[in-house]
Formats: sequence, C-alpha cells, structure tokens
Amino acid sequence: MKEISISTEYIKLDQFLKLVNVVQTGGHAKIMIADGLIKVNDKKVFERGKKLRKNDIVDIENFDKFIII
Repeated sequence: MKEISISTEYIKLDQFLKLVNVVQTGGHAKIMIADGLIKVNDKKVFERGKKLRKNDIVDIENFDKFIII
C-alpha cells in the first residue's frame, strides 16, 4: 500500500486518479469509476466527485492500493 499525502481537507476521486498517474484525463477517470474499478474503504464508488479525506483507503482494481495521509 502506498501513502499519498494531501495538504487540503479533501481531494476529489477523479483528481486523485490523475495525481497518482492512473489516468491522464478526467474522461478516462470517469470511465474507470463508472466501470466499478475503484473502491474507497472497501466499497465500490461510482461518483467522480467523491471526496477523499485523510485515512481513506483507495483500491484501484489491477493497479494498486493507496492510503491518504
């Protein structure tokens, strides 16, 4: 599991996917999220604007797992 540090209160899921270099564009993030490939705290997420906060765990299918610190 990789640690990703944020300096704000939260980061939106689509922005997070770009930050960790999983996707290049918001459109690609939208597709991945709609396809159910992203879990936050062990629950599939289908919202691009899902707010991720410190201690959330993001699991990206066939890629990696991250904890936000």
